[in-house]
Amino acid sequence: MNSDSYPCPLPGGVQAHEYALSFDHGRRLRMLVVPALFDEANKLRHLTVEVMRRLDGAGIDCFLPDLPGTNESLRDLSAVELEDWRMAVEAAARHFAATHVLAIRGGGLLLPPGLPGWLHAPVKGASLLRTLLRARILASREAGVEETGEALLEHGMKHGLDLAGFTLSGEMIRQLHEAQTADDACLTSIEQDLVGGRPLWLRAEPDHDPAQADALAAIVTMGCKA
Repeated sequence: MNSDSYPCPLPGGVQAHEYALSFDHGRRLRMLVVPALFDEANKLRHLTVEVMRRLDGAGIDCFLPDLPGTNESLRDLSAVELEDWRMAVEAAARHFAATHVLAIRGGGLLLPPGLPGWLHAPVKGASLLRTLLRARILASREAGVEETGEALLEHGMKHGLDLAGFTLSGEMIRQLHEAQTADDACLTSIEQDLVGGRPLWLRAEPDHDPAQADALAAIVTMGCKA
């Protein structure tokens, strides 16, 4: 497992570099892993890396890019749009010469075109946004402030919002609200019941389940080598 980087486009045609976690031995099968988004990214990070470790053991190179404004990125998340994340994922796919893609949860909203692969428990952008809004409402209520999802969404689309520790622009919120997982015959959905166990993104704190990592990696490996 190594820390790598990839060239990431910026507004105005400029390029920066973002980090990526990689298992790269120059093999024929090369898997781009698109992470879950927002708080789910934290809760599923351990699972994601362990799936990559198992795919590496099965002879598949793997690459997990940081999205602009997340993890080690120097970009300001409040200036990032969903479309910036899509362009970053597409740039990572080109740079690492990916042959397949595995998208985790909201990562399915950012898929590069033309790659076969898998969507693990895909979710619509509006559903992710509702979860973030619900967390904001609960936190506000504990502080003695009453807010509603409808009012927050209307304000957020115009002015942006701080949601669950993430400062999002109005454009990010608008794009997220409309975002759908790609409908592509080259992509196979892996629902949670095929993986087994309680979804890790529903747990209160980041956690890991080796059995889930085993199951998800096995499904993807069999599909890659079929």
